[in-house]
Amino acid sequence: MAIRQIRTIGDDILTKRCKEVKTVNDRIKILIEDMLDTMYEANGVGLAAPQVGILKRIVVIDVGDENGPYVLINPVILETDGSQTGSEGCLSVPGKAGIVTRPNYVKVKAYDEEMNEFILEGTELLARCISHECDHLDGELYVDKVEGELQDVTYDDYEDYEDFEEE
Repeated sequence: MAIRQIRTIGDDILTKRCKEVKTVNDRIKILIEDMLDTMYEANGVGLAAPQVGILKRIVVIDVGDENGPYVLINPVILETDGSQTGSEGCLSVPGKAGIVTRPNYVKVKAYDEEMNEFILEGTELLARCISHECDHLDGELYVDKVEGELQDVTYDDYEDYEDFEEE
């Protein structure tokens, strides 16, 4: 498909609330494929439609588990539990990361590409991603939740982290 331009902090579209998807047509299917391609190209684990300039309630997530990638249309968080505090970044805030506290468990209701309702439960990284991406749909960025200061990061920092994860 196509790689779309990722909107970055300062772009007004990132502060707007997204509209619900009423039907999944060919344009929505292409958007979802483009979002996945864009996320993978940028080495991300999640991407929300407003990050590519579309004010629709669509999120894609791939945390590398056996069930991904996940496509969430019109997601609604039903339940959260626990907490986790850790470093978080965002494709719309390139070169930065910050410490954010999120739920350690999230239960979300959403629709798939056929508009079938489903429930997804996630812990740890998946819970963090669901929370982060759903925030985007309401015009919220993680930088507003950062505890302390944003830190400069490079792609090498993430490569070192990935090497550690594989050991």
